[in-house]
Parts: sequence; structure tokens; C-alpha cells
Amino acid sequence: MTSSDTGSGPVRVRACAVLLYDGRLCLIRRQRPAGVQLSLPGGVVEDGEDATEALRRELLEELRLDLAVLPDPPVLRFVQDQSTPRPDEDEPFRRRRLVFTAHLHEDLVAAVAQAEQDDPDQAPVVWLPMADAAGLHLYPAIGAVLGQAARTDTATGPLLLPAMTGASYQWR
Repeated sequence: MTSSDTGSGPVRVRACAVLLYDGRLCLIRRQRPAGVQLSLPGGVVEDGEDATEALRRELLEELRLDLAVLPDPPVLRFVQDQSTPRPDEDEPFRRRRLVFTAHLHEDLVAAVAQAEQDDPDQAPVVWLPMADAAGLHLYPAIGAVLGQAARTDTATGPLLLPAMTGASYQWR
């Protein structure tokens, strides 16, 4: 799944999740050359997949979390485009992020892997209080709207967030 070509090829779509339990948020803590990056779990939507299928596959691969057992399906909350320079690369890194929210129950939280399962670095999976996470270097950059992700209403559509650019986001 891609959005339109705006220069250097199609923009890949990434589905990721704000996983919530008891006021805490699930993040993958990656050590980068310029510091810690806290990422929402998820990954690229592959050809032939829709975003919810990709999210389910990615969370199963990364966290051993099967979204099919949730009483309520994840809700698409935010859409955010990204075009940011990366260290040592000439072309900007471009993505369209689809950010879903899922509320987990205690049994599922206990089953979530403690390290990222599909990465050789086995980055730790951490649960941080939402209020603390909102002020940290998150990827994607949704800290300013993180509180809205916890809403349980589904009446409104996804919110289009300001794009991540070189002026608003620095790679770590």
C-alpha cells in the first residue's frame, strides 16, 4: 500500500499502535547513535495487505501479541506523513504513518514479549506512563496528541497530524 509519488518514488505506509493498559503505553526502546529512540510497535504495510492486516502481522512478529483476541478492534486515530533527512543519506526518508489505538487487558499485557522478537538486537519492550511518554522522543512524533489516543469513542475519524520534517524531528 502506497500513497502518491511526490518526488523520489512511492511513499511506503507504516501501521503502528498505541497499546494502552492502566495509563501506560507500550514502546520499543532502541539505542541509536544519537540517543534513545522510543518507537510505537508496528511496521510497513506490504503489497496486498490492508493496514489492519499489517498491524496484526507486525504486532504478532514483534511482540507476540495477537490482536484477534481483543474484544474491540484497534481504532485508527492519527495519520502523519514523514519526509525527514537521515544521517548519511541523500534522499529524504518518507513514510505515511497510520497510528491505531488498542486498549489491552491484563492477560494480554502479561503475554507481550519483553523484547522485540523480529530484530536481532532484541530491543527491550517497555511500558511507560502516558504522561511521561508524551514528553519523550517518540517515533512517530505523536507526543503532543498522545492523550487523545486514549479516548475510547470511535465516532470521529482519524486526525491528520502535522508532518514530521527535518525542522520538527531529528533522527537518533
